[in-house]
Amino acid sequence: MRRFAYYFVICFILVLCIFAQLTLRLSVDDLSQATLREFIIWELRLPRLLIALLIGSTLALVGGSFQILFRNPLATPSTVGTTAGATLGALIALTFGLDGALGISAVTLCAFAGALCATSLVLSVATTSRARIEEILLAGIAITLAAGAVSQGLHLVAEQNALFAAAQWSLGQLPQVGYDRVSLLLGPVVLCHLALISQRRSLMTLSWGEERAASVGVNTRRVRLLLLLGGCLGVGAAVALCGPIAFVGLLVPHLVRQFLGEQAGLDLGVISFSGAVFLLASDTLAQFGLPGTEVPVGVVTASLGAPALFVLILRKRPRA
Repeated sequence: MRRFAYYFVICFILVLCIFAQLTLRLSVDDLSQATLREFIIWELRLPRLLIALLIGSTLALVGGSFQILFRNPLATPSTVGTTAGATLGALIALTFGLDGALGISAVTLCAFAGALCATSLVLSVATTSRARIEEILLAGIAITLAAGAVSQGLHLVAEQNALFAAAQWSLGQLPQVGYDRVSLLLGPVVLCHLALISQRRSLMTLSWGEERAASVGVNTRRVRLLLLLGGCLGVGAAVALCGPIAFVGLLVPHLVRQFLGEQAGLDLGVISFSGAVFLLASDTLAQFGLPGTEVPVGVVTASLGAPALFVLILRKRPRA
């Protein structure tokens, strides 16, 4: 019954947000405005809605997978340095005024390249035969700190306009793009979902511990590499397009576990769907929450996520 109620609420929020995204702030008085409304709905708002669903599901899926893989409830999609690498790449493009290619902006290309470089460094540690989960986690932290230090150094040589653009990008915003950009994002997202969900049984076994998982025949090294590669690919593409969006990968798996139980927290499909709805709801608030202005969606997710996570922590504390 509790599971049914959860799905009912999530689906209701999804339908409500889709309706709001496609219909709010639209008025039609004549035929020309009707044509304009159709253009706004199908060419501007629907691609953004799809981007929100794809990125929300990816961030939540990777966050839930990494929390199980690292056996750390604070693990997020940025734990292994992917977000920091993407941020550094974007800042390099903005600082040196690089040009894009193939119809893709230099910021997106450099951010994705930075995410792949950070991922490659982590994978170089993960592929060693005796690498432990703790060492991979430490490698991710080291990459995050190093990329952050270089980013701070670039701030000293960047122009004022580049600094402003970098600060705006770092807030996390869903871009107003066309279907070509949606299809471009779809490839890495689908590969990410296939890689992670195909390993869900092995991941559930890994939640018992690597030694126990290996004792029942799980190739822990192979599973670990697939999860890291698939997760970082999806997160790298998402961050490259939209910038870092906080709390989706951290909060959503905790919400699922809180409402549906610990076993449901291992269900990657539920986590992925919940993340898609969470980011879509956050983007709806970002667009229509304040009249006449739009708030970056990363600000909304942080504003919702921080107090919600704090409440969950208090509820989990044992009572005296």
